[in-house]
Amino acid sequence: MRVLGLEASCDETAAAVLDGHGRILVEAVLSQEMEHARFGGVVPEIAARAHLAALPALTARVLAKAGLEYSDLTAVAGTAGPGLIGGLIIGSGFAKGVAIARSIPFFAINHLEGHALTARLPGLLGQPPPAFPYLLLLLSGGHCQCVAVEGVGRYRRLGTTLDDAVGEAFDKAAKMLGLPWPGGPHLERLAALGDAKAVALPRPLLGRAGCDFSWSGLKTAVAQRIARGDARREDVAAGFQAAVAAVLADRAAHAFAMFPAATALVVAGGVAANGAVRAALAGAAATQGVPMLAPPLRLCTDNAVMIAWAAVERLGAGLPPDALDHAPRPRWPLEELLSQQSLN
Repeated sequence: MRVLGLEASCDETAAAVLDGHGRILVEAVLSQEMEHARFGGVVPEIAARAHLAALPALTARVLAKAGLEYSDLTAVAGTAGPGLIGGLIIGSGFAKGVAIARSIPFFAINHLEGHALTARLPGLLGQPPPAFPYLLLLLSGGHCQCVAVEGVGRYRRLGTTLDDAVGEAFDKAAKMLGLPWPGGPHLERLAALGDAKAVALPRPLLGRAGCDFSWSGLKTAVAQRIARGDARREDVAAGFQAAVAAVLADRAAHAFAMFPAATALVVAGGVAANGAVRAALAGAAATQGVPMLAPPLRLCTDNAVMIAWAAVERLGAGLPPDALDHAPRPRWPLEELLSQQSLN
């Protein structure tokens, strides 16, 4: 089995080929960071045009590096949502073209499902992949959710953000501190130089029942503290990061109470690359007596490995491919996959 995965949902153009055992034959990611940096965020039209220009050549290079032709592929998978609609149309449309040309199955992959299943890639984490069911904490620029992962295509959302995604909060706090975009990595480096105890910041919803999130008040507190001008930037960054880590650990503990059958805590999405967040969540998992699993840093952010792997998982679970008229969806909640599966 050879599965081609294509990802173009936001500002990374990516392609990867996996075999039926989940072995990564080749992977590539082309970042658009330079194109968007001067605007302080992703510009959808620029992102879509960049995907259109880059995806055919990137896919050809990936196949050549793997020593494969299009005729060697068993299936093709493309991100069909959620994300920026221009990129979704281009990426899933290119995947459909490959499927039509080679008469192979097409899988329209939910980007969030790709994140949810990445930790199950064999040999990826140096320990056995998590068995179903497990708890997923999805932390990215667009999403902040606690999800019960009960099986391939079977997801139950336990909690979500009431306002901003946690990655968005990182980027906005970084911007207020005068750091470049994307702000998360820059803020983490600045925080390493500061004292988190020097700046007291709120911990939104800490101890509250359930596992929902709220980040808007924390951002406001950061803005007010910066405006006062009586704290070092390093200390504000450290205080912000510590507050986020504490809230995430607390929300994870509440999610375990809602989902006691969980065999592991899987952390995915771009914010999963933050060291302080990983450490706090590892502690929360240890308290429950289960492992905390997070993908390697390169697979925390958007990539095509997770898209190809989601298709491999779906093939292994006996789920059918998708119709070629499957429409990309800028909003596509994970829990809707179960109802779609029953319709198929």
